[in-house]
Amino acid sequence: MSAADGDRLASWLEGLGLADHLAEAGLPTFSRDDEGRAVWTEPDRIDELDRLLRSEGSEPEHAVPVGLLLIARQARLRAALLETPWFTYETLAELRGASVDATRYAVHKAEQTHRLVVVPVEGRALVPAFQLTAEGEIRPDVAPLLEPLLAAGMDPWRAWAWLTQPAALTLGRAPEEAVTDPEMTELVLHAAVRLAERQRR
Repeated sequence: MSAADGDRLASWLEGLGLADHLAEAGLPTFSRDDEGRAVWTEPDRIDELDRLLRSEGSEPEHAVPVGLLLIARQARLRAALLETPWFTYETLAELRGASVDATRYAVHKAEQTHRLVVVPVEGRALVPAFQLTAEGEIRPDVAPLLEPLLAAGMDPWRAWAWLTQPAALTLGRAPEEAVTDPEMTELVLHAAVRLAERQRR
């Protein structure tokens, strides 16, 4: 593939918002040089990449692998989740008025008993705030939702997303919010158990 073709492929991926997700999909990546030209990490794989990207769909010249789109969607969702409130051990310790060591121990214990979502991000452990009270303690209404999901081995990012995103099942409310409505509590708990069962299959 010529340099011009490599540039066109790079521009196409940038236009689709997929350029930043190539590495996560195990595909060749590129950067731009001082003159704006695409410099590929594996130039000998560009033809293969081009064929792969255009190999699916009813119009192959416009197709993009579904897997790459899913990776991009997951990255956008994670970025959105990280814009919502969360704690580190230090900030949670401050809220609780406890030591960092005591807080770390309590968080680990709650995570091991599947009562708290803890998300690893760049070497840090983040505790999403939705599952905590204003005092930084575990919400007693959310813990029963977390237990089946986390015990089933659900990825903590997915659990965070499922609990905090509006859902049709809960009439457009997030499950962590709907569970506080006495008329919806059983429905939400049942949904969490069913989701956990599907996770185990």
